[in-house]
Amino acid sequence: MTTTKELKTQAIADFKTKENDTGSSAVQIAVLTKRINHLTEHMRSNTKDYASRRGLLRMVSRRRGLLDYVRRHDPQGYLDLLGRLNIRK
Repeated sequence: MTTTKELKTQAIADFKTKENDTGSSAVQIAVLTKRINHLTEHMRSNTKDYASRRGLLRMVSRRRGLLDYVRRHDPQGYLDLLGRLNIRK
């Protein structure tokens, strides 16, 4: 399993729109999705880790807000992003 730093740099490389793009909505959603998937695997084996569960729920909520923003401002980009990240609506 890769480290979170490697996951983050990979997500940034895949979703950036220009050379130094690390903060656009698409990049933030991609990084959060990678972290959510990584933490979900941890939660499957550690069901009583309530602190991690709280962090996971917070990340999911934050990603939902960013996805709502993208949907309002770029509906086609929203659908493309969902498809590329395998996020169900």
